[in-house]
Order: sequence, then C-alpha cells, then structure tokens
Amino acid sequence: MKKKAYRNTPAFVFLSWGSFAFFVALMLIGLYTLKEPLMVKGYYLMGSVGLISSSFTLSKVIRDNQEDEERYNQMFRANDGLVKTEDTETHL
Repeated sequence: MKKKAYRNTPAFVFLSWGSFAFFVALMLIGLYTLKEPLMVKGYYLMGSVGLISSSFTLSKVIRDNQEDEERYNQMFRANDGLVKTEDTETHL
C-alpha cells in the first residue's frame, strides 16, 4: 500500500496556521483597542476580512494555474512523443 506523501512537513503547516492565527488575533486586538467610532472599526474589520479571504483565493488560483500548466505540458510532451513515433513508423 502506498503511503500518502505531503508537500509540507507538519511543523511547517503548524507554523503557517499558527502565524495566521497570531496575526488575526493581533489585528482583532488592535481593532478592539482602537479609539475610533464603531463605524470606523467595522470598516477596518470588513477590509481586513476581505483582504484575508482574497489572499486565500488568489493563492489557490495561482497554485491551480501552475498545476494546470504542468499537466498541460506533460500531455503536450506525451502527444508530441506519440506523433514523432508514428511519423518514424510510417516512413520505415
């Protein structure tokens, strides 16, 4: 049975999620202690949540595009090899 292989170590995954949670907590503490009206705090919170969610989406799109490009290149190389093989067989 094949063992599942992950790209990242558990320590790196923990560091990534830990730093994300830490900085979200710092942002929320900063918003809570901000000496501005609730409307300003809500605006900053809305902008921060939008920035965080769009960062996740953008990183997923970039990763997916890169994986699709690699898959396309592999298929193109495989098809190119097939065409060359067929060409040499018909000329013999």
